[in-house]
Amino acid sequence: MLSELQKQAAQAIVNVFETGRTLGDYARVTLLTGDPGHLTYGRSQTTLASGNLYLLIKAYCAMPDATCARALKPYLQKLADIDLSLDRDQAFRAALKEAGGDPAMQDAQDGFFDRVYWTPAAKTCAALGFSSALATAVIYDSLIHGSWSAMRDRTSKAHGEPARAGEKAWIAGYVAERRNWLATHPNTLLQRTVYRMDAFNALIKAGNWSLGIPLSVCGVSIDQSALSCRAPVVVSASDAATRNLHLTVPPMTGNDVRALQEALSREGYAVDRDGVFDEGLDRVLKSFQEEYGIVADGIAGPATRTMLGI
Repeated sequence: MLSELQKQAAQAIVNVFETGRTLGDYARVTLLTGDPGHLTYGRSQTTLASGNLYLLIKAYCAMPDATCARALKPYLQKLADIDLSLDRDQAFRAALKEAGGDPAMQDAQDGFFDRVYWTPAAKTCAALGFSSALATAVIYDSLIHGSWSAMRDRTSKAHGEPARAGEKAWIAGYVAERRNWLATHPNTLLQRTVYRMDAFNALIKAGNWSLGIPLSVCGVSIDQSALSCRAPVVVSASDAATRNLHLTVPPMTGNDVRALQEALSREGYAVDRDGVFDEGLDRVLKSFQEEYGIVADGIAGPATRTMLGI
């Protein structure tokens, strides 16, 4: 049974393989010419052609707090049909990128990659009699990258069944077989992914079967600090209730207008402090803005409020 830290390290390795980031890139949309998976998306890049992108987006759209569900729901049937026209659908790709910043999508992806890839990898390891974090990481990577079953059989044929070869010898043999397969594959894109097996081979040579951290993969450091971070959430910390004050018909009124009047009064301007944004306040505000080099538009927005200390 792996610890949570070992699980995080194993998943981080694959995240680095897929997106170059320890935590992955939840908003990454990729389309490479010649990729049989076609459009790929998310933390560890699930694919359109496998049907798994459909499962992910379906799960996300079913979440009650999914802020981009309305934009993505119209694409569910095309995703289910593996409609490859989605590769070039710019509106769809934009919606995916926007959804990647939604905490609900990040939760959906974490659950999806656990359910579809990590749990099967852990169960496969147990069935083979393997227990190390590194073995689990190798199998998890192959389930995500593809062709695990074919390479498993090829390895057993060349190196013996797992029970007879032993965990470490069999995994080392698997990594060697898979690297050779990738390096000689007719798809040149796959040839360029041998770095995955090179990284695993380095961990094997270092004897890091427990995936003890810190460790380095493809030049990216995986340590406690990196694993403790959360994916970035782009959200403003500004008070959404703060209005930009300006002249309207009927005029704006309220305590925020009164606070503006009081601030202008402290600056030496003669204004009524009645909480009404009238033409007189508009003229005074523009004079203040002009004096302090702010655009004299009569709008008390963030810059003006900062200058006034409110």
